[in-house]
Amino acid sequence: MKNHARRLSRRNTLKLISGFLGGGFAVASGGMGGKEFRLSSFTEDVTPPVGNPLFNGRPERATAIVDRLEANGLVLSGSGKPIVLVAVDWCEIRNESYERWRTALAEAAATDKERVLVSCVHQHDAAYSDVVAQKLLKANHVAQDLCDPEFDERTVERVASTLRNSLAHSRSITHIGTGQGKVEMVASNRRYVTPDGKVSWGRVSAERDPVVRNMPIGLIDPWLKTLSFWNGEQPLAAMSCYSTHPMAHYGKGEVSCDFPGLARAQRRKEMPSVAQVYFSGCSGDTMAGKFNDGNPRNRPILAERLHQGMLAAWNSTRRHPLNKIGFRCVPLKLEPRHTPGFSGEDFRRTLADNSQPEVARFDAALGLSWRQRADSGHHIDVPSIDFGPAQIVLMPAESFVQYQLWAQALRPESFVMTLGYGECAPGYIPTAKDAAEGYNDSYSWIAFPECEATMRQALAAALKRDDSF
Repeated sequence: MKNHARRLSRRNTLKLISGFLGGGFAVASGGMGGKEFRLSSFTEDVTPPVGNPLFNGRPERATAIVDRLEANGLVLSGSGKPIVLVAVDWCEIRNESYERWRTALAEAAATDKERVLVSCVHQHDAAYSDVVAQKLLKANHVAQDLCDPEFDERTVERVASTLRNSLAHSRSITHIGTGQGKVEMVASNRRYVTPDGKVSWGRVSAERDPVVRNMPIGLIDPWLKTLSFWNGEQPLAAMSCYSTHPMAHYGKGEVSCDFPGLARAQRRKEMPSVAQVYFSGCSGDTMAGKFNDGNPRNRPILAERLHQGMLAAWNSTRRHPLNKIGFRCVPLKLEPRHTPGFSGEDFRRTLADNSQPEVARFDAALGLSWRQRADSGHHIDVPSIDFGPAQIVLMPAESFVQYQLWAQALRPESFVMTLGYGECAPGYIPTAKDAAEGYNDSYSWIAFPECEATMRQALAAALKRDDSF
């Protein structure tokens, strides 16, 4: 590892890229001659017990624990108030549940909730949290549960405690590293064109129809990106991000971190002194369906392919002196969906009707939980962190991969890592092109095609260059 670090150091002959053209970025100097930057890392078990409610497109219960689930995070200090990044092996965290996670972790880190970036990895055989939707279901006498608020609260308190304890073991960071590796035969797009010329978004993560499975890959981002943090020539942490739904086989209640968790564990074995954090990118329309028919034997195969992408990203890493860190948080207001069946009254009617299918009442509770917050003026935060030669931006919910590609195009000279599955309440966030082609999935509670312009404006504001770099 020392020899590898020296090679990285010799390759690092470029100066920091100058960037950012104004726009309210809070910037702190440090590292090489200024105030010291520090990093702490933490890992906490977030596995639900057998019997815990899960939501996998339909209500179900955890029947077995195949793999433990984790919350893996980093705390950056020295750039004003601390910045927290955490990836949670849960399916989704929405609305009031999302606010609770950010508030609890902010208190533990002595920072503001806007500076806490919580992202779900989005495995489907995992916990799913929306405590307001759960209350709505119980108020309308729905038998099944969406989540267990008591388990959720115990978990977030435990993660917050682990974060707080990690601060005593923070270490100085002087450099960041940037690298990317191509991932082969994992991601594909939901969208395909049928033989009769119709556009469909019907390809799923475990695609059993060989005709659909063999359709072209479609639009993806083939690159896994790894941003690392170093003390001199010693690597301390690596955060990796790739755009795909993270499921090989699922839907039987067998709790698993699935193939991204297995790949993450392999990197941890190879580099035990380096904290490993994995994020799913903007993955609303990307999944492994072209390369996966749902056979359980595919999980380790997909894990190894992702692992090879992580290795390639690490081996291509270039180190950069860390002189400044900028932070910006952009408010995003997504208009609620206005098509028939998606008004607040529609949701209430469906919830109250016990003749409706249970899954329809679940969707109504999720829609109403989001609608109430949106109607009250709530906005979604789009936070971004700038390190000079690299940026991180967190996007909400199941943003389609095109948003990730647009984010990178905004800063083509830089290393842009786009995290998905922040505030998960909006559901799928398609592009205007998808809407024009007939996209109409019910697991989407925002207005489209209008959402594209709003999302792109937020991205542009979050990633705007600043003269102070």
